[in-house]
Amino acid sequence: MPVKIDVDAAGEETLLRVEGDVDLYSSPELRKAVLKAVPKAVSAVGVDLAGVTYMDSSGVATLVEGLRSAKEHGKVFVLVAPSTSVMKVLELARLDSVFEVRPA
Repeated sequence: MPVKIDVDAAGEETLLRVEGDVDLYSSPELRKAVLKAVPKAVSAVGVDLAGVTYMDSSGVATLVEGLRSAKEHGKVFVLVAPSTSVMKVLELARLDSVFEVRPA
């Protein structure tokens, strides 16, 4: 399933809604969207992962890069409503405590 990314930049937080699989083939698209959104965001970037059905290590690396970029730009980086499969990957990588995670 290809990845779909919608960006909502209205308000203080820029929200990226991600649907589908985030893997080696689609993570560059997510990376581009995240790194483009961070400098333009007013105060925060949220990545809504409720619709993500699968995420591999390249997707996790993309999120880590987004977090790093947000910190460099003085912005907050939040994962919003990660799906069960995404939370399992974050927990296995012990990144569930590194990211700010919030419900929808």
